[in-house]
Amino acid sequence: MTDATALAAAIADGRITARDAMAASLARAKEAPSAIARLLPDDEALALADTASAGPFSGVPFLGKDLGALVRGLKQGAGSAAIASSLEAPTKDSALFTLFRAAGLVPFGLSAVPEVGLALSTEPQGRPPATNPFDPTRTPGGSSGGAAAAVASGVVAIAHATDAAGSIRVPAACCGLWGLKPSRGVSPMGPDYNNWLMGIASELVLARSLRDVKTALACVATTDTRLAPRVAMILPDTCDDTQRNATLLAAKAFEAAGYTITDGPPSAPLPKALSRPMALIKSILCVSLHEGLTATGVPDAEIPPLLRTARAEGAALTGAEIFAISRDIMEMTGIILEVFGGADALLMPVLSGPQPKLGAFSMDHTDLEAHFLKMEAMAPNATWANVAGLPALAFPAGFENGLPVGAQLIGRPNSDTALLEFAEPLAHLIDIPFPHPIAGLPA
Repeated sequence: MTDATALAAAIADGRITARDAMAASLARAKEAPSAIARLLPDDEALALADTASAGPFSGVPFLGKDLGALVRGLKQGAGSAAIASSLEAPTKDSALFTLFRAAGLVPFGLSAVPEVGLALSTEPQGRPPATNPFDPTRTPGGSSGGAAAAVASGVVAIAHATDAAGSIRVPAACCGLWGLKPSRGVSPMGPDYNNWLMGIASELVLARSLRDVKTALACVATTDTRLAPRVAMILPDTCDDTQRNATLLAAKAFEAAGYTITDGPPSAPLPKALSRPMALIKSILCVSLHEGLTATGVPDAEIPPLLRTARAEGAALTGAEIFAISRDIMEMTGIILEVFGGADALLMPVLSGPQPKLGAFSMDHTDLEAHFLKMEAMAPNATWANVAGLPALAFPAGFENGLPVGAQLIGRPNSDTALLEFAEPLAHLIDIPFPHPIAGLPA
């Protein structure tokens, strides 16, 4: 298998040194610049490789994300030059990156994101768009699109990612990768970042294998909720036949392993007032954007029109309205948990159809409602897990017309470790023909 675990084994066996693996990643990163927001100087990155901690990923090059947990020595800008200019590079790692380093990973750069993460494509203003390695006219997803493009193009074997509205699972589905959105509170998000976004956000990695995701989770957290092999499959009408067929293929793999598969509802039985989780997420993101831009002193003139509109909407929300959002989240969580019925996991598509072409998520307009409706249409099944704080694993389930097709498995609260074990029948479901090998991994 070609993944981060295999690269770590090659380093441990002496088939390649950690320094040579880093040199290969640096060279590959310079061939795929649109996936990268920031890199350490070569000499600093190589020196870090020489001092990698012992651990399951010892010596494996790693990218942080330009949004989320902080990495010492790498200034975040959340995809915005204006935000980056108002901040300094952190001198200490966040709690999450302290654990990543202890696992042997070597962070040497940050992957690209859309400005403030507010899109399911990665096309920050003033920079080339991150492209899908399988088709450069299409998006690798967002907001962890740079991370997904970097892993799929072999810059690194594994990369940090975050998910507040599908931002791990959408890029995973776009690029043939594995990615777990952890349960609420499972992965550490402090002490400097701590932006839980009212509980909808969590962080972990994107990788080429289930075993890499398992190891990454074990290095930062463990959960002990047990799952029975019972799956409710949901095939929404909002998804095309390719997405539905890939999900059916995963169901057959579970059936072959002895799991019980039942048909879930075609869509969640949500009351009309709570029928769109994305509407809650939109308000949360707007409030966060207003607060963050105000705190960093970034003026409206330095951000795109769409972000100005989102900032204004966040500023206009009252304390009572924000409190109502927190109540609605808890009410919707209970309703979503009812969808499980007697099952312990939900199986469904991530995307509604093929990866959109570049340019689908422009920020050069002020129609915020249309922007969020477009995100919801692209990934209609992503936001349940964010609102309810559930673990959700995206995995490759097909390959059609030269493009990966993904699906997802959503577990009960705090069942993250068990969910990854539960997913073992999917580990070899499909062999994705990545267009580039992992940098530094011996053939």
